[in-house]
Amino acid sequence: MLPKTADVVIIGGGVMGVSAAYHLARRGCTDVVLLEKGPFLGMEATGKCAGGIRYQFSTEINVRLSQLSLPMLERFHAELGQDIDLHWPGYLFLLDNEADLALFRRNVAMQNRLGVPSRIISRQEAQALAPQLQMEDMLAAAWHAGDGLADPNGVVQGYAMGARRLGAKTLTSVEATGVRVESGRVTAVETSRGVIAAPVVIDAAGPWAGVVAAMAGVNLPITPLRRQIAVTTPLAGLAADFPFVIDFSRSLYFHREGEGILTGQSNPHETPGFDQSVDNAWTEQHLELAAWRFPLLSQAGLLSQWAGLYEVTPDAHPVIDRLSEPAGFYLATGFSGHGFMHGPVTGLLIAELLLDGRAHSLDIHQLRFSRFAEGDLVREHNVV
Repeated sequence: MLPKTADVVIIGGGVMGVSAAYHLARRGCTDVVLLEKGPFLGMEATGKCAGGIRYQFSTEINVRLSQLSLPMLERFHAELGQDIDLHWPGYLFLLDNEADLALFRRNVAMQNRLGVPSRIISRQEAQALAPQLQMEDMLAAAWHAGDGLADPNGVVQGYAMGARRLGAKTLTSVEATGVRVESGRVTAVETSRGVIAAPVVIDAAGPWAGVVAAMAGVNLPITPLRRQIAVTTPLAGLAADFPFVIDFSRSLYFHREGEGILTGQSNPHETPGFDQSVDNAWTEQHLELAAWRFPLLSQAGLLSQWAGLYEVTPDAHPVIDRLSEPAGFYLATGFSGHGFMHGPVTGLLIAELLLDGRAHSLDIHQLRFSRFAEGDLVREHNVV
């Protein structure tokens, strides 16, 4: 049954929404209602992502988000009793031009200054880490053995069950259709099943966050972009610790998925929108390039493929903020393809903003909503 009132309504049942629900409830704010328009939690952007988690970013704020969020994933089973298939095969960024190599040298220097032991390695060292790949055109690579993979569904279910145990409600097949604002303050959320009066609304709707923000009169620059993933049938000879490999200049990536390979490539010509159908022409182009870079793939079949959405901001950084207009409206969105790994800390930061008046685990001034109007943008370059 849809409650008539709540202290907090969260719109979006992916990792951001369930993490916020859990961290609020853990702090004693239990009159929380999370709304997910689909029949299950975590089936949209979170459930369709590649599952990568890493420290290798080009901006300090994203590295610091990882430094808080990834240890939360390490503690996840102990805290929530949920297995998330966490493992650490490392991330290998392959670099084939001097401009990218110079950028990654700066990135690594910054990461090292913050305590992340990433490094630039030779092509020969990279080849030893992923011997099945063709690397003759590569100059070098960036490597960090402490990057890895986790199961998005496990993380969503763990946070959702934890939130419910503490008293929060998670409702599926309930779509938010409006946000009521009176005298500059949020007062209620209109849904497909009725109205919930609430003084606080958290927009954690991922690629649909701009649509939700518009309901509250907020112009949020979020662009939904389709991205596709393919998984192969089993391949013999894959090492158990095969790394997450990214051919950076081509936005092409691979990691082990069961006994096969998960591969994806961003289409630079993709048009914004909510279309999540598989573009078979792009699949053909992607897999042809993937088999050139990873010749062993020519021996595999296509087991499955799907499309999902990135939520892209102008600087490829998220928005984690409490708005003053309308009051009571919070944003936790815009992660531009790396939201899954930062979902744990985002829920913590949103709880701090709401309950303490400010985020104190991390200075998130750079992630404020007003930066777009102010033109204070620093772009994240390590986006695939």
